Order: sequence, then C-alpha cells, then structure tokens
Amino acid sequence: MIKKMFSMLIVLGFAAVFLTLVLNFEGKTQLDGVGASYVEREPEELGAMNIITAIIVTYRGLDTLGEVAVLFIAATGIAVLLRRRKNGKSDAKKEDSKRDSSEILKTGVKILAPMILMFGAYIFMNGHLTPGGGFQGGAVVATAVLLLFLAEPSYKINHTVFSVIESLSGTAYVIVGLLGMFLAGGFLDNRILPLGEFGTLLSAGTIPLIYTFIGLKVGTELAGILDNLKGNIE
Repeated sequence: MIKKMFSMLIVLGFAAVFLTLVLNFEGKTQLDGVGASYVEREPEELGAMNIITAIIVTYRGLDTLGEVAVLFIAATGIAVLLRRRKNGKSDAKKEDSKRDSSEILKTGVKILAPMILMFGAYIFMNGHLTPGGGFQGGAVVATAVLLLFLAEPSYKINHTVFSVIESLSGTAYVIVGLLGMFLAGGFLDNRILPLGEFGTLLSAGTIPLIYTFIGLKVGTELAGILDNLKGNIE
C-alpha cells in the first residue's frame, strides 16, 4: 500500500511540473541570438536554401564529422561481434530449409528497389535545397537493400564494391573538409567552390558534394549492418 501511495505521489509530482510548463509556455514569434544570425547571414555566406543543412554541414561541421565517425564505429562493432558469433556456430543448417518468397514480393521489389535507390540519391543530392540530407538519403538507400534481403533471403551484397564506396566516400568527405580549412574559413567550409545561383542544384558550393559523400557512406554502412544481421540469423 505504501509503495502504491509513493508511486502515486511521484506521478502527481511529474504531472504538476508538466502542467506548470504547459500553462506558462510562451512561443517565440521571432528568432533571436544565434538563430537570427544564421538566418540573416546564411544565404549570402553559404548560398543554401535549406538553412538547417547549412548549419549542420558548415557552421557545425565538426558535429557532422562526429556523427559519421559514430556510425562507422557502430557498423564496425556490429560486423566484428556478429562475425565472431557466426563463426562459433555450426554450419549444419541447409540453404534449402529457407522458405522461398512469394512471386508478388519478388516482383514488387524488382519494381520498387531501383525507385527507392533513386529517391535516396535525390534526397542527399538535394539536401541544400529541400528537407533531407546525407543521413536521410543513405537510410533510404539502405531500405532498398533490406527489401532485396526480404525478397531473396539468399541474396548477398558485393562486399568489395561496398567497402570501396564506403572508403572512398569517407576519405573524400574528410579531404573536402580539410580543403575548407586551407582554402576557405574552416573545416567543411563550402566556399572552396563557387556558390552558384541561389536555389539551383549546382549551388551552395561543396554542400551537395559533401552530402553526396555522406549519403553514399551512410547507405553502404547501413547496408553492411543489415547484411551482417541477415547472415547472423541464417
């Protein structure tokens, strides 16, 4: 009984706190401080229609580098752990024991997978113009690989090609970032290339290039994670 009363008091306490926050909430009608500075300076300095993209890729470029590094470490850790676990198992399971996918699923994946790949590429190549970017586009690309695994359980990705794409895109991303330090104002500064015409595909300097590299790297890393997970449960 005492535990129930104590739990009820905690719940009422949280409810009172949140109720106070809701009743006293006042939404801002205009930006101030750093946010206002970004909005005012970004179109002229960086030339990206999507201000969020400009902030993530350039003003906070080191944060983006950290996010890419975290994903790489996660993918590497999963690959090492699952491969070790898989090697410890016996290979007694037969390939014939897998149930074949339906013809509807196979046909649907053949139609949808290329379209999903194109949509993912569109997202990370247009991240400076519309909502999206490298991480979102890479995740969409990985869903196409997931669909292939669902339709064809025995499907295997070409690890050599994926590793080359991942390595080259990651290296190119870092090189572009370092060039920003030497040729412009800082790491990942997009002004090492012309800003172009505002609102067009070839604008915002190196931001489209940076997001393309990030999209390819994220897509291949997530696809590698899916392949490792698939192999572990086979």
